[in-house]
Amino acid sequence: MKVNSRSLSAHSRARTRMSVRRFAEMTWEEVRDADRARTVAILPVGAVEAHGPHLPLGTDMVIAEAMAVACAERLGARDTPSWILPPVWYTAADFARTFPGTVSVDPTTVSDLIRQVAASLQRHEITTLAIANAHLDPAHLESLRAVAADAPKDVRIAFVDLTRRRVAERLTEEFRTGACHAGRFEGSIVLAERPDLYRRDVARGLEPNPASLSTAIRDGAASFHEAGGPRAYFGWPADASAEEGRATVQVLGELLADAVLGEVDR
Repeated sequence: MKVNSRSLSAHSRARTRMSVRRFAEMTWEEVRDADRARTVAILPVGAVEAHGPHLPLGTDMVIAEAMAVACAERLGARDTPSWILPPVWYTAADFARTFPGTVSVDPTTVSDLIRQVAASLQRHEITTLAIANAHLDPAHLESLRAVAADAPKDVRIAFVDLTRRRVAERLTEEFRTGACHAGRFEGSIVLAERPDLYRRDVARGLEPNPASLSTAIRDGAASFHEAGGPRAYFGWPADASAEEGRATVQVLGELLADAVLGEVDR
């Protein structure tokens, strides 16, 4: 009997996704009996902030959770167990502070929280923490860089800075332009992961906004308005597709898994 390779691949992915474990759904005895020293804790991190008129305030977390799952799948395929931790929803989001719905906290609050989470896990012999980050506000990124550079004793922290050139080169064309907040890049992932949250009719009517957010930040802009995004979006939102979103999630998961394995192998 012939086996359809595409069906087999889909079945394999489904089995892998089912094997992803969420920390909050486990019992303490299941954690106790696990091989904690080998297990990677994956922490999704994002912001509650404006993402144009067509994407939800929780867009970052949709992306961060998808990245965490894709990372866990890749680690599992390489015989490295992992658990996905409950996410960190609140962080520095000053660029979107003038838009109703955005919640922003001091960046030191975030770095202190993650550092304490890592230290608490370490007390239970869980010593590798991977940060699945989907928020690119400059102050927020600095808080994560600070944690990665000054991890608690005997803790390894894997963090992929998506703004680094060598990383951005593996992502989409829109992402590389820097015009990628609530545009095609993020919209595609939401379409792939949570199509129920994507306002299709609104997105179709949005004109492209090619203003580069990353360039504006380098030039001193401190808000979406100053950067040229009066409706809190940059890029080509009408061009989003679920197909691109699924492919992007896999790249994000691979980037984080590679970072984790790099830390483990040190």
